[in-house]
Amino acid sequence: MTLLSRVLGLVRDVVLAGLFGASGGADAFFVAFKIPNFLRRLFGEGAFAQAFVPVLAEYMAKPEGAQAATRALVAATAGALMAVLAALTVAVVLFSEYVVWVFAPGFADDPDKMSLAGELLGLTFPYLFFIAGVAFAGAILNAHDRFAVPAFTPVLLNLCLIGAALLSANFDVPVMALGWGVLAAGLVQWLFQIPFLIQIGMAPRPRVTPSHPGVRQIGRLMLPALFGVGVSQINLLLDTILASFLVTGSVSWLYYSDRLVELPLGVIGIAIATVILPKLSHALSAGQDSQAQSTQDWGLALCFILGAPATLALIMLAEPLLFTLFQYGAMQVSDVEQASLSLKAYACGLLPFMAIKVLAPGYFARQDTRTPVRIAIIAMVANMALNLALIGPLAHVGLALATSLSSALNAGLLYWGLRKRGAYQLSDRWLSLSLRVVLGLVVMALALTLCMQQLQPYAEIGIWLRAGQTGLLVAVGVLSYFATLILAGWRWRQWLMAD
Repeated sequence: MTLLSRVLGLVRDVVLAGLFGASGGADAFFVAFKIPNFLRRLFGEGAFAQAFVPVLAEYMAKPEGAQAATRALVAATAGALMAVLAALTVAVVLFSEYVVWVFAPGFADDPDKMSLAGELLGLTFPYLFFIAGVAFAGAILNAHDRFAVPAFTPVLLNLCLIGAALLSANFDVPVMALGWGVLAAGLVQWLFQIPFLIQIGMAPRPRVTPSHPGVRQIGRLMLPALFGVGVSQINLLLDTILASFLVTGSVSWLYYSDRLVELPLGVIGIAIATVILPKLSHALSAGQDSQAQSTQDWGLALCFILGAPATLALIMLAEPLLFTLFQYGAMQVSDVEQASLSLKAYACGLLPFMAIKVLAPGYFARQDTRTPVRIAIIAMVANMALNLALIGPLAHVGLALATSLSSALNAGLLYWGLRKRGAYQLSDRWLSLSLRVVLGLVVMALALTLCMQQLQPYAEIGIWLRAGQTGLLVAVGVLSYFATLILAGWRWRQWLMAD
C-alpha cells in the first residue's frame, strides 16, 4: 500500500512538473504546502505518533478494563489534539503572509510571489487539522495491527492533487487549484478512516480533558519528541528558507529531487518503521527485551539490503529518472540538470534517513524522548553550519548535501546511544551481510555503466523511449544486484521477518 501511494505521488509530481515546471507559482505552492506538511509530520505521524503509540500500547496491555480505559484515552487525546490544532489553524490562516515570510524570507524581494504564497497558505493550512486526525486514526489502527488502511490513505491525497492540477486551467490563477486540492484531500482522507475505527470499536468521541493522566503522559513525551523525530524535516525547511534567496527555480529543484528520494524512503524506511514502533512497544510492555532487539535488527538490516542499491541507483540514474518523470511541458532541460545535482546530494543521505526512522523508535518505545532531543539539536546545529558553509560554493546542491551529512550524524549518534545503554547493537550476521551487499553494489554499478553507454541521450528522445530505457536500467540494476547476493549465499527468507 505504501508502494502504491508513493508511485501515485510520483505520478502527481509528473503532472505538476508538466503543468507548472519550476516557475514562481510552483515555488509559491511548494512553500505553502510544505508548511502544513512539515507540521503534519511533527504533530501527526511524527512526534505525536511516537509519543501516543507507546502509551496506547501500555493501556492496551492492562489486564482489567483495558478496552474501556483505552477508549477513554483515545477520547481524551482526540479532544486535546483537536483543540490545539483548531487554535493553531485559525492563527496561521489569519496571519498567513507573515508565516510565509518566516519560512521563505527570500520571497520578500518578489511581492507577487510572497502574496501568492500567502494566499495559498491560507487555503492549504486547514489541511493540517484534518490530516493530523488522519495520523491519529492511523496510529490507533497500527497499534491494532491494521497497517494497510493507514498506508493506503495517502493515495487519496495524490488523487485529489492530480485532479486539481488537471482542472487548474479553469482558474484565473491556475496554481490556486492545487490549494483547493490539498484542502479537499485532508477532508477526504479523514472521512475515509472513520469506518475502520468504528470496526475495531475505537472511533473517538473527543472530550477535552487535559487532566487525563494518559494525555499528560503523551504531552510530556511529545514536547521533546518534536525535535527528536522532526529534525530531518526541520533540515529540509532550512533548505527551503535559504533556497528562497537563490535564483528562481531553486525551491522547485530541491522539491523534485527530494520527491525521488522520498519514494524509496517511504516504501522501505517509513513502512518498516511504521511496523516497528507498535511491535517494539508491545514487546517492551511484555518484558520481551530480546524480541525488541531482534525486531530492531531486522528493520535496520532490511533498510540496508534495500536502501543501499536504491542509493546507488539514485546517484547513477539521477538524470534518466528526472528526464523520464518530469521533463515535459514547462519543465526545461536546464531544470533537470540542476535537479539531478541536488538529487545526487540527497541520495547520499538516503541510508541515514532510513536508519533514523528505524533507530528513533528504539527510544520512543521505551518512552525516552529526551535523548533524541539532544541528538537532534546537535544534528540541527551541524546542518545549519554546513548549510552556511556549502551554499556559497554549491548553491542549492550545498543545501541538499548539508541535509544528508547532518542526517548521517543524527543516525550515528542514535545508534551509539542505543548501544551504550545495551538496548541494541548490530548482530553477528552483519559482517557477512555487508560483504555481500558491497559485492552486489559493485556488480550493479558495472552493469548499469555498460548499459547506459548503449542508450540514446534522454534530451533527444520522446516519452515512450525514455520510459523504455529507464525501465531497462531499473531491470538491469535489480537483477544484477539480487543475483549477485543470491550467488554469494544470501537468502531472502533469512531477513523477511523479524523472528
